[in-house]
Amino acid sequence: MPMLTSLAYIFIFGLIGSLLSKFVKIPSLVGMLIAGILIGPFALNLLDQSILDMSADLRTFALIIILIKAGLSLKLSDMKQVGRPALFMSFVPASCEIIGYVFFAKAILGLSWLEGALLGAVLAAVSPAVVVPRMTKLIDEGYSDRTKIPQLITAGASCDDIFVIVLFSSFLSALETGDNIDFTTLINVPISIFLGISIGVIVGLLLCFLFKHFDIQNSVKIILIISCSFLLLQLQDTCEGIVAISGLIGVMSLSIVLKNQLQESTTTNLSQIISRLWVAFELLLFVLVGASVNIDYTLHAGFSSVIIIFIGLIFRCCGVFLALLGTNLNKKEKLYCAASYLPKATVQAAIGGVALATGLGCGEIVLCISVIAILITAPLGAILIDKLKAWIA
Repeated sequence: MPMLTSLAYIFIFGLIGSLLSKFVKIPSLVGMLIAGILIGPFALNLLDQSILDMSADLRTFALIIILIKAGLSLKLSDMKQVGRPALFMSFVPASCEIIGYVFFAKAILGLSWLEGALLGAVLAAVSPAVVVPRMTKLIDEGYSDRTKIPQLITAGASCDDIFVIVLFSSFLSALETGDNIDFTTLINVPISIFLGISIGVIVGLLLCFLFKHFDIQNSVKIILIISCSFLLLQLQDTCEGIVAISGLIGVMSLSIVLKNQLQESTTTNLSQIISRLWVAFELLLFVLVGASVNIDYTLHAGFSSVIIIFIGLIFRCCGVFLALLGTNLNKKEKLYCAASYLPKATVQAAIGGVALATGLGCGEIVLCISVIAILITAPLGAILIDKLKAWIA
């Protein structure tokens, strides 16, 4: 019963936080995060230890839902439509931000180069939960039909998350095995990406065959997709030490294949079911991340954390301008793209606590900065996206 009671607290307080956030017109996930801090062990201590022990597994489940949701919304035709800028936006801004953390985390936070890279990989992802709904609304309202900026942001942001998650996995593995990156570690990155894509495509095509030739309810299809996603992550763990395979890339590739091979009506229905699942997992994810935060430690690290976050954002904005070189966008349109790439939330919540869960010395500071980054950038980015949309009209 204590676990069920804890789940009740998570959902009730998370929903209250979400509603209050909407009332003051900030992203609802901020309210969920604050609710988690409030009911966590460092404040009211309402949650049973059993649910906190499951936090890492629940975050992994939430991450899988995020990847499936992103894959089912990503049309390859959209990527072709926005072309080279979308490709560059998927990795250049994130790479620049990670470089910023590598150079400044040592001086400001006392982290090693590799720990700075890990922190950068956690913080470099843009938040689909904040950005994509707003871009979809802009598309529906006919904004920027000439430049396709909403499509560019949507496509780039979806791929940006995958790029960052792959780097995070590589840096985490290097830290766990000796705090250095040798040639083998570097060569494992493209190998893991290639094998993850290949296996994900194969599994996706098998599921497409199954869905096309057999009458299967959409809810059962989702169960099969999620089950295959779990197996891809298990394959990654099983093959560790033998060959590098990115299970997360596999999950994303599987979902993209489904999006581009199945009928539009089918993938729309699947996306709607995933979106309903996400309502519950979003509450679990953000409330549990908030509950993991040590308030005293976060307050102690607060000023330094804010400084490093804004340094990272400066590098990120430079990366956006670099990625958009050679396009026909004017200065205001490029600034709008930079503002749209500021919000952090979903990926940070999903992987921000992983370093702490694995026992790394930098785990506490990575989690705390992740939470502070969400609290700062999610409202800031959402406000700028909404207020500056006239710039791309």
